[in-house]
Amino acid sequence: MWIGFAAVAAGAYAALLALLWAAQERLIFMPQPLPAAHRFAFGTDVHGTWVDVPGARLHALHLQLPAPAGLVFFLHGNAGNLDGWFADVDFYRRAGHDLFMPDYRGYGKSSGRIDSEAQLHADVRAAWAAVAPRYEGRPRVIVGQSLGAALAASLAAEVQPDALVLIAPYESGRALAAEYDPWVPQALLRYPLRTDAALARVTAPVWLIHGDADDVIAFAHNERLQRVAPHATLVPVHGGGHNDLPAFAAYRDALRAALAR
Repeated sequence: MWIGFAAVAAGAYAALLALLWAAQERLIFMPQPLPAAHRFAFGTDVHGTWVDVPGARLHALHLQLPAPAGLVFFLHGNAGNLDGWFADVDFYRRAGHDLFMPDYRGYGKSSGRIDSEAQLHADVRAAWAAVAPRYEGRPRVIVGQSLGAALAASLAAEVQPDALVLIAPYESGRALAAEYDPWVPQALLRYPLRTDAALARVTAPVWLIHGDADDVIAFAHNERLQRVAPHATLVPVHGGGHNDLPAFAAYRDALRAALAR
């Protein structure tokens, strides 16, 4: 009896792991598509643009000021689309910086679907290459929030921008998975998302901005990131959660300091 029960349990566990292997995209990414005719209401200085990538087109929004001081290249989190993520555009207008933000595959108006971490990194590099050369000679700042933190750190390690800002960052996708699902074998995870490994190779000034009341990504991730990047400036946002940081002065002050580099 016990042997039979153990065999059934082992089979169920193996089936669950197989399902997890195949369904990781649905667990990690929560896109909200938009119709092609959707109009964004962010002002006449915000322009939609497209970045062609293998098998898809990425839609991006680009705040273009008359005489920008520099560029902010922003990689957003794992849910929603640009209609929600681009909402803080007035902050960048006041700071005098252009803002460029792409939607990942399947998000907003972007076509295609995310199939691998390598594809994500390649798409981010393509978006950077489409806009960054226009700002040669002016400060270029890469910002990554939540999911976008690992992507931003990896891009920054490659292109070495003038500054890197990570908002609500995580040490790695595997570290997060170990906190949420410690029963899952690490080797099964197809999205390791190693913020820590990339950050160790970034020579630019780094800001880590994180709410100390974040119940999605623990604040302790920042302390581990600081071990690999001792030059990083850690900015705790007291009382800040995971999605409400723009409402706090500490967040805005830190972001302004990064843009002033």
